[in-house]
Amino acid sequence: MSTRYEGAAAEDMRALDIASPARPDDDEIDLLAYWQILRERQWLVLGVIGAVVLLTLVITLLATPIYRAATTIQIERDTMNVTSFEGLSPESTQDRDFYQTQYELLQSRSLAQRVIQDLNLVESPQFAKTIEKVNERLAEKSGADAAPAAAQQARERAIVGTVMGGLTIEPVRNSRLVKVSFDSPDPQLAARVANAYAEGFIASNLERRFDASTYATKYLEERLAQLKARLEDSEKELVQFSEREQIVSVGEGTPSLSAQNLSQLNASLSKVQDERIKAESRLNNASTGNGLGLPQVVSNAMIQGLRQQRAGLAAEYQQNLGVYKPDYPDMVRLQGQIRELDSQIATEIANIRASIKADYDAAVRQESLLRDQLDSLRGDVLDLEGRSIQYNILRREADTNRQIYDALLQRYKEIGVAGGVGANNISVIDPALVPGGRHSPRLALNLAIGLLLGGFLGVLAAFVLHVLDRTVKTPDVLRALIPRPVLGVIPRLADGTTPAQAAADARSPFAEAYRSLRTALQFATPHGLPHSLLVTSASATEGKSTTAMELARNIAQLGKRVVLVDADLRNPSIHRLMNLSNSVGLSSVLAGAAQAEAAVQPLAGSTLSVITSGPLPPSPPELLAGDGLTTLLESLRADFDVVVLDGPPVLGLADAPLLANRVEATLLVVSAEKTRNDALQVALDRLVSVRAHVLGTLLTGFDHQRKGDGYGYSYYSYGSGDATK
Repeated sequence: MSTRYEGAAAEDMRALDIASPARPDDDEIDLLAYWQILRERQWLVLGVIGAVVLLTLVITLLATPIYRAATTIQIERDTMNVTSFEGLSPESTQDRDFYQTQYELLQSRSLAQRVIQDLNLVESPQFAKTIEKVNERLAEKSGADAAPAAAQQARERAIVGTVMGGLTIEPVRNSRLVKVSFDSPDPQLAARVANAYAEGFIASNLERRFDASTYATKYLEERLAQLKARLEDSEKELVQFSEREQIVSVGEGTPSLSAQNLSQLNASLSKVQDERIKAESRLNNASTGNGLGLPQVVSNAMIQGLRQQRAGLAAEYQQNLGVYKPDYPDMVRLQGQIRELDSQIATEIANIRASIKADYDAAVRQESLLRDQLDSLRGDVLDLEGRSIQYNILRREADTNRQIYDALLQRYKEIGVAGGVGANNISVIDPALVPGGRHSPRLALNLAIGLLLGGFLGVLAAFVLHVLDRTVKTPDVLRALIPRPVLGVIPRLADGTTPAQAAADARSPFAEAYRSLRTALQFATPHGLPHSLLVTSASATEGKSTTAMELARNIAQLGKRVVLVDADLRNPSIHRLMNLSNSVGLSSVLAGAAQAEAAVQPLAGSTLSVITSGPLPPSPPELLAGDGLTTLLESLRADFDVVVLDGPPVLGLADAPLLANRVEATLLVVSAEKTRNDALQVALDRLVSVRAHVLGTLLTGFDHQRKGDGYGYSYYSYGSGDATK
């Protein structure tokens, strides 16, 4: 028989190297699985929530009540511009920086010390313990009473942290308002400190402005004295240099006299040159032709009169020429008059040409004179410019010193005016009132937080325990862990119910679960039920004996001849469960002390027979390793249809592997929430290593109510209301 299932055993060994069945993507969130984890440990979650809420309630009720008083102040970006002078105090270019600076100033240590001094908080009963400790340290350190001022400062510093810890700054969103709150067990003190913070902040702001004005005034006075002396020195040096070099300055930005004369001569020369060119042009025109076309001739009334007289005489001569001969006396007289007029006209034209020539000569002489004067004055100007370089340097230095001095003097006057204006950009909108109710602790809020925290811790604890718990919990986990089919799931029995009581009720889920297991075994092999079946488990008390007994009974109910063999030769239990004699049993047959027929105990009214374990042998593996077990199984197979063996646990013992190698099939029983994953894997490896044919697994003690409706086994829920249907 051991060789019959070598192929199946080898296939089982290869199956161990195959990954578990396909599961949903690990990246997906299985909410149902998380819900089942919480249902499994619901009492743990509820317990943690209850403990946290109870602890929160106790802490809240025992905590000292804290009262909060708040004053509202308004912080403007700029002060009222009584004087439009800027720069007396540094200002940020962004409102965020400005207001963040104000918030930090409100929380500064110096402001806290100011409030302590203004309210004399060192004498407040709330800080009595702290002050007492400070006094003790001062006495120990000095050996006598310390200096009053130093002791007072030490006391104030000791409570600065406490005062700052009770302060809360809350800017009002989208506004320029700020709530300054102070928390204290004393409501009166809370209101006083809140108001003192607002008043102290306003006073310190004014003091900073006044200090800035005072410092600026003192600094400007020193600078003005220095600049005044420097200005006087520079002006004296400028005057002395001007006298020494004989430099006369008409005014600031005005050229010197020589430069002005040079500019005027240059303009006059340009004008004379223009006139000379025009005169030369007129002379050239007058030198050509008869001169009758000259503008001066055309415009001369006398010449034009003479020309008209000549024209009249010439016309008269031509008229008379048709009557008289040229030598006629009247004709001769007319010719003489015409020649006289021509002579007068030529004389006048010559006079005009001489006048044009005289104008040209005068223009040339004037241009020459201006050129001579310009050349002489240009040399004087260049000499003056060379000597004016140092003069200009001295003058610019004096002008610069004068401008700086005037600017600082104006600034000094502005600061003097602005320093006397008591403008402030901070004002109190709502002073703090004595609170009527406590601010903390808030019972409802704390309980809500405790409930949320408890829920979080409870869920966290449930998931941590789930991760740390390495036991098999559900059929899905068992199926993923062991590459074998889960042939059945046996529900957990109610408290006080024994397996015998549950099996006695044929309609119970317990009995139906074993009938379902029997049905699964009927299709486990090609020929139906296996001829020999070993029921074992990884460890003890996992339900293997109950499973072997109930399975044998259910197979016998089919009319099969079944023999139940108690093969646990170390801790047998079948004879106790079935109230049978254990004087002769398996150990007796294997040891040769009895025949197989003598060890078989038939049950009355049933096809089920039982072979108990018999007396416990000193070395069970030696009996099981011999040929007696194989011979016994073959003889039982000849007399019975099915042989069911209740074997010992696999781990730590050699008995179960020896039995698994001899039988046709093996059923591995797993106890829900008891069998560890690693133990189950080691047990399967041992069975496969001896070429055992493991048909599948059976999960016992499964609580389907805790695992959810998906694992519910109400076998008779359908039609259970009417048995006649």
